[in-house]
Amino acid sequence: MKHLMHRLRPMLLSLSAGWILPTIAACQHAHSPVPEPARSSPTLSNALHADLVGILDRARADSAFPGAFAVVGTHSGVLAEYGVGQLDWAPSPRPDEHTLWDLASLTKVIGLTTAMMQLVETHKVELDAPVQRYLPTWTGHNKDKVTIRHLLTHTSGLPADQPRGSKSYDMITHDPDSIAKLMFATPLDTTPGAHVVYSDIGAYMLGRVVEQVTGQSLDVYLHDHVFKPLAMNETMYRPPASLIPRIAPTEYDSVQRKRLVRGMVHDERAYYLGGVSAHAGLFSSGHDLARFARMYLNGGALDGARIVSEPTIKLFTTRQVQDRALGWQKPDGSNSAGHKLSNEAFGHTGFTGTSIWMDPQRDLFIILLSNRVDPTRNNTRIGRVRVALADSVATTFDRLGPAHASTSR
Repeated sequence: MKHLMHRLRPMLLSLSAGWILPTIAACQHAHSPVPEPARSSPTLSNALHADLVGILDRARADSAFPGAFAVVGTHSGVLAEYGVGQLDWAPSPRPDEHTLWDLASLTKVIGLTTAMMQLVETHKVELDAPVQRYLPTWTGHNKDKVTIRHLLTHTSGLPADQPRGSKSYDMITHDPDSIAKLMFATPLDTTPGAHVVYSDIGAYMLGRVVEQVTGQSLDVYLHDHVFKPLAMNETMYRPPASLIPRIAPTEYDSVQRKRLVRGMVHDERAYYLGGVSAHAGLFSSGHDLARFARMYLNGGALDGARIVSEPTIKLFTTRQVQDRALGWQKPDGSNSAGHKLSNEAFGHTGFTGTSIWMDPQRDLFIILLSNRVDPTRNNTRIGRVRVALADSVATTFDRLGPAHASTSR
């Protein structure tokens, strides 16, 4: 507890500072190197960089996170990027494009959804087929009515998760097989298709489908079919110990792991599943996620590597129900997309403080990576930072852009 209070002290000292007000601490970060601007529109790149600096510096001054990195660009490259703060509240390096972040639920879209797109496109999985076609032993009341589409839109009837303090949660052991059985056996809460309930368990089940259909473990499949072809060499499950100095820590876990979580997945279930799951577990960098976003905005291909087709991207990013597409989230005026992105936009957030949004109508992507849960998940300021960033970037882009030539990665 003493260690935790020591880590909390810098954040608590700044609670009185409104995040919309510049501070001396914020200004100290305002002169970081500016990435090479887009040749066709240096004004746009400089203005976008100023947006990133202003918003991230103010958020850091208000202790929204110890550190963050944001990158904005188009299908052809990066227009602006900026790192603020440190990897930890303790003295540590400043984040940059190669810092590794625990993506949390971005794992669902960067990894799982892309895999499902490939399998649907190659007719190995059908969206409206029952899940039991691929997982015949997944049985229980109404589970025969659950389709792949239900799982992708979070309308399967599965609960969000087993909450802390529940009997099922307390039964968690360090044995991956025991946790897998618990996830697999979770009963439906409601009738399939009746409600949207964002479910980690549903994502986990889709990961099991990927593994069953491909005959590969999820991490191996994604490496071979997504990350390696895209040269996303900093995107992985279970990063090796040699990379820990580049990894932003997440929460101080005083309940289970009794340590600062760094280089291991923050999500408890993914951790005890061995670090690999469809709902959480991926680590990545701003550099790699910019390449991923460019691929999507470029119709599914980048630098000669075809990951998915443009029609499949359109299929998976079209609104299905409420604010859900297939795997992806859609703007609704109240989520992290803010108030400016078009109806064509799609994105997602991660519990640790990550987010990605792409707007094909503008040819624009916005990525924010942070460790807002360091040292505690009770820090909730990241929501307004995400909205402010999306709104500011979209406004500047509309005013001065578009400009499609930029530094390629």
